[in-house]
Amino acid sequence: MSDAEYVPPKVWKWDQSNGGAFASTNRPTAGATHDAVLPRGKHKFQLHSLATPNGQKVSIMLEELLAAGHDAEYDAWLINIGKGDQFGSGFVEVNPNSKIPAMWDYSGAEPIALFESGSILVHLAEKFGAFYPKDPATRAQVMNWLMWQMGSAPFVGGGFGHFYAYAPVKLEYPINRYAMETKRQLDVLDKQLAKNKFIAGEDYSIADIAIFPWYGGMVLNRSYNAGEFLDVGIYTNVIRWAKEIDAREPVKRGRCVNTAWGPEDEMLAERHSAADIDRVLAIRKERGTI
Repeated sequence: MSDAEYVPPKVWKWDQSNGGAFASTNRPTAGATHDAVLPRGKHKFQLHSLATPNGQKVSIMLEELLAAGHDAEYDAWLINIGKGDQFGSGFVEVNPNSKIPAMWDYSGAEPIALFESGSILVHLAEKFGAFYPKDPATRAQVMNWLMWQMGSAPFVGGGFGHFYAYAPVKLEYPINRYAMETKRQLDVLDKQLAKNKFIAGEDYSIADIAIFPWYGGMVLNRSYNAGEFLDVGIYTNVIRWAKEIDAREPVKRGRCVNTAWGPEDEMLAERHSAADIDRVLAIRKERGTI
């Protein structure tokens, strides 16, 4: 691959050998590539995910609900996107878009298929009346910022993260383009958090749960090894907010779920009870790797 100017053909055709991370699983068509029945545990919520920023949103939300005393027990099953698990027939049934996270809610008369992390957060928040204000004006702010995250993060992950960390070659134009946008978004958050304790006001909400894994991860230098490059230390309000959320015990617990990297004894491919997280979290706390 060359960094010479690219001249698009009249009709684009898929080049399966285009290189880069995830090249073996990315494709321009939807639907299942193989038969694979999703496992089902004993709890009413069945999460199928991976501990990426999008995946962490839902596991953090479930752990927050449990910590608040809600009946939100769940089984979490690993979807290894590097191996193409997201294209199994069972996963495509719950999410035709083949992206994590996805979840089945078996708590009612009929099972409910849930996909898109923002949709899952709203579903759980409404179901339990938690982390979602009743006041219409405040709730509107929570939804504003939730939708902001859903629309903005692809520029960080698929844009900056891809070209900075995963593309087969480093190209100045896309890295500069998406670094600029990532820093603009961090500045948006920094200005909002200069006048608010949490993203949408004085109370912790699903907006914080959605935004933290992406932007909290950036300023805590957990994303793409790019903290110095992006000069994240200048976003002092985002750092203050990120450290406060990072210190929450349910957040620590949720971040453990469906991890498939790092030392083997710090991974947690599946979660079926609190004890599963307890074991991994104890090791991480002892080592200071949480």
